[in-house]
Amino acid sequence: MFAFRQPGFYRHFFRLAIVNIISNLMVPLAGLVDTAFLGHLSEIRHFAGVALATVLFNYIYWTFGFLRMATTGMTAQAVGRGDRNTILLIGLRNGLLALAIGILILLLQVPLRSLGFALMNAAPEVTDSGKAYFDALIWAAPATLINYVLIGWFLGREQSGKVLLLSIIANGANVLLDYLLILRLGWESAGAGWATATSQYLMLLAGLFLAWRSIGWRQYRSLASQIWDLPALKSAFLLNREILIRTFALISTFAVFMNLSSGLGTLTLSTNAALLQVVGLASYFIDGLAFATESSAGVFRGQAFRGQGTALDLTQLLRVSGGASLSLGLLFAIAFLLFPTPLFSLLTNHSDILDRFPTYVPWLLPVLGFGSIAYMLDGYFLGLTQGQTLRQSTLIATLVGFAPVAIVAWYFHSSHLLWLALSSFMAARALTLAIKVPQTLKMPQD
Repeated sequence: MFAFRQPGFYRHFFRLAIVNIISNLMVPLAGLVDTAFLGHLSEIRHFAGVALATVLFNYIYWTFGFLRMATTGMTAQAVGRGDRNTILLIGLRNGLLALAIGILILLLQVPLRSLGFALMNAAPEVTDSGKAYFDALIWAAPATLINYVLIGWFLGREQSGKVLLLSIIANGANVLLDYLLILRLGWESAGAGWATATSQYLMLLAGLFLAWRSIGWRQYRSLASQIWDLPALKSAFLLNREILIRTFALISTFAVFMNLSSGLGTLTLSTNAALLQVVGLASYFIDGLAFATESSAGVFRGQAFRGQGTALDLTQLLRVSGGASLSLGLLFAIAFLLFPTPLFSLLTNHSDILDRFPTYVPWLLPVLGFGSIAYMLDGYFLGLTQGQTLRQSTLIATLVGFAPVAIVAWYFHSSHLLWLALSSFMAARALTLAIKVPQTLKMPQD
């Protein structure tokens, strides 16, 4: 691992970021293909139904995003310390936790579906399409969560090439299965769910094979008795708890946004869902830099225990990652602002939805502008494993930045005010995290 004082680090950082971006892009591109297949069907209810079901899956899966995030930060710090045994133990502990949570989700799938869709405000035919998607995709829960751990583990070890390979396998299979199940067999929203579920298990098999090859059976056996070390489990639990609360608040914000959108009608729901697809696509670009920031910050922090990392490394890391992230976010928003119709036509051919995009697309500027800084700082603090800072920031952004404006938006039935609420949320996240940065640069580096 290079330090910023070494000229080779800039090349190392951006190579890592570019591979992460390419890997990340495989995920939203597959999602966009889902959307495009469903958006071009004769009935729009399948498009809207999957959008609603996706909100529910965001709760189920993204709530456990700590499995990826905590794994990356802790693994990167272990890499910085040169602690090979701890690197493996982190992956094993979080992998077993992911498996247990995945099985629990399968056991609770019926009440989760009933409660989730009961809270959604949508037309019956839209709800039916969403349930069909849910019933298929839910079976991928164990694979999806273990894949989170595998991705986090490879990212923490700065092996983003393996993450890219896994993304190609999973999302390439998803696209092919989408074509087969949605267009050829006519399974509609259920076909989209089964396509994604199958691709997750293919990704899991490939990931386990890569992990097996990189470690070796003897090391697994020698460390098996240390998996249940209580102090290590307690430390991991506390970090996971903080990230869980942070993620739950984040997903709740987007879920309320989508639920309020559905209350404004199917057209507004479809429009806002497509715009959020753009935000999601941009975030995968930005997250490529955030993941590189997370890995680098964790390694620098680990090196500090050996007297090698300094605050200067972290400062330079923030400058280069912050500048690149903001540039990406704004360029993405400007592209859709200048060419809304041709770009959004890739998602749907319904003219009544396309006509609405030019009115709402300017909101991408504040959402992606502030959001790019927030995403980058998320990665920074995850790398330092400062879960408490992330939890406090997101709760403040949700309760102070988003909720008051969202209430006003609901009262006036205004989609513009709803986008203002989301912009305020992103701004609050960026500000509350930025305020905490100086403290990380003053921390004792031993």
